[in-house]
Amino acid sequence: MNIINEFKLTVSSKSVNEGFCRTVVSAFASQLDPTIEELSDLKTAVSEAVTNSIVHGYMEREGKIYITAQITENSTIKIKIRDMGVGIENVPSAMQPLYTTLGGDRAGLGFTVMQSFCDRVGVTSHVGRGTTVTLTKRIYGKSKW
Repeated sequence: MNIINEFKLTVSSKSVNEGFCRTVVSAFASQLDPTIEELSDLKTAVSEAVTNSIVHGYMEREGKIYITAQITENSTIKIKIRDMGVGIENVPSAMQPLYTTLGGDRAGLGFTVMQSFCDRVGVTSHVGRGTTVTLTKRIYGKSKW
């Protein structure tokens, strides 16, 4: 698959940066001329992944979140959100609806939301070394490619 365009972004794991990351990714995806629904889906999935890095990955400490995105010739966008946080001990369990390690007001639906808005969601994680979430979505809006 040929890469048409790509970017890399590094931000601090601060809640104020979640909206910034979502906006950057949506601006990048806009070159595919997505529908409003496709763009909204993508923004929501990115928001969930970045929030997971902030809340679960780094918990009470600050770290970096690394985002890369690629657009391929078949109008597909692939976004990787990576942190160097605590990692996920059991990825299959964490991806189940309503699973949460924090309780309280957390619904445990982050991965479920990502899966419902993307064609594919991949998660790799190593305890003590961090987590990478890969979101893949084909854009069917009027593509320039």
